[in-house]
Amino acid sequence: MSPEEGLSSTVPDWLFISSWWLLLPFIMLLVVTAFIVAFVLLLYMISPLISPKPLKLNGAHVVVTGGSSGIGKSIAIECYKQGAFITLVARDEAKLLQAKKEVEKFAINDKQVVLCISVDVSSDYSQVESVIKQAQEKLGPVDMLVNCAGISSSGKFEDLEVDSFKKLMEVNYLGSVYPTRAVITTMKERRMGRIMFVSSQAGQIGLFGYTAYSPSKFALRGLAESLQMEIKPYNIYVTVAYPPDTDTPGLAEEIKTKPLETKLISETSGICQPDQVAKIIVRDAVQGNFNSSVGPDGYMLSAVTCGMSPVTSITEGLQQIVTMGLFRTIALFYLGSFDSIVRRCMIQREQSKVADKRE
Repeated sequence: MSPEEGLSSTVPDWLFISSWWLLLPFIMLLVVTAFIVAFVLLLYMISPLISPKPLKLNGAHVVVTGGSSGIGKSIAIECYKQGAFITLVARDEAKLLQAKKEVEKFAINDKQVVLCISVDVSSDYSQVESVIKQAQEKLGPVDMLVNCAGISSSGKFEDLEVDSFKKLMEVNYLGSVYPTRAVITTMKERRMGRIMFVSSQAGQIGLFGYTAYSPSKFALRGLAESLQMEIKPYNIYVTVAYPPDTDTPGLAEEIKTKPLETKLISETSGICQPDQVAKIIVRDAVQGNFNSSVGPDGYMLSAVTCGMSPVTSITEGLQQIVTMGLFRTIALFYLGSFDSIVRRCMIQREQSKVADKRE
């Protein structure tokens, strides 16, 4: 074979190999796309088998702690509108009686009952267990427990009273542990139920001024994830709600002591109405959704912070996978703007101190 013939036969082989390597990424992309499509179709087919059956609120017994005002009262009203029997639990008896009158206006039949129980759900487990037992004797087993009792405190870490860290953990965390512990045995025996923990967006992201409040709300997620794994085989589903700032008496009190930085950061997301928040939370709890978020910001936060949290449906899991990268990018811009707010406030404060000294 002459050199010219060898060269001519080598060129087509080289061109074939080169073109094959050029096509390889497209072939791989097609294979991966086909696999994803097949996987998604399979997941959609089995999704109804995984998702829990919705809880029927008509005739159900719903216990709402922190039910005398704010989001708790609005949740009670929303459940009552759907035919539930309600037990309101809170410390202030006068507020409880007023809340009872407001809830009763939304009855859909004459059999519905609103029961009021005055107790501090964070102080003594035996008391909480006793009042829950009384409520179950009067209205039947608890079908859904809404842990909404909570307080807030904001301020710089070094300015907060040391006791406030303990107080917030007692009310916001133990105030949810005790009622849940009191109903869980009966729910497991009946192999049905819903347990809701009302956290906060400050339970998804730590913010300036919330060094006492945020940890108490973050703790609820850890409790909820662990508990869900234990009780899911018993057909009991946990929901963690992450409402934004909501127009409630609690928020009005909190605003009075909020640091400037906290106020400016909070203003980036706006304020929601309690009835709007309640509708979303009740819907998610009835459906058995683990996460309950409000608005676009809430949806993004839930997707970004989902981590190893349970999913109720395959669709929810796929949405988190697809949106994670984009939402993380957006979240970084948010964090940058929050850091900028804190820096500006610090500079303004230092400039004011210098100006005061000159005077």
